[in-house]
Amino acid sequence: MTLRDDHLASEALDEAMLRAYQRWAEVRRLESPSGWVYTVGLNWSRSVLRRMSRSQPLGVNDPLKGSNQFADPDVDRALQALTVDQRAVVVCRYLIGYSEAETARVLNIRPGTVKSRLHRALNQLHSLLKDREISKTATPGDEHD
Repeated sequence: MTLRDDHLASEALDEAMLRAYQRWAEVRRLESPSGWVYTVGLNWSRSVLRRMSRSQPLGVNDPLKGSNQFADPDVDRALQALTVDQRAVVVCRYLIGYSEAETARVLNIRPGTVKSRLHRALNQLHSLLKDREISKTATPGDEHD
């Protein structure tokens, strides 16, 4: 969900799990071993994405565009419009269910940064999806109420 690419996410998970296995004596003593694995996978993926973007010739489409799509194209487009950092915060808070403090710890950012990224991401999602939400929540006859 964060990376928008199933193959890259699978590789990131494999890499993170391998590193966790290699360092399990240390990792198991952490407050959130799963958070450590998530962070390692995300950081590894960011490195891969940076290398890919440097090696892409100008004019080549985004390598992740169109991958890991949702059934709802509006939601997919809205999520694609977010940065990886914004998606990471949204995933941690809403899909994984981490608290603000856990999200900050897992992503190695300050709680205030979690708040600001989440605020910006939700505002952007709201603005991109507001027409859709209004049309889906409105019922016939509402205009007469």
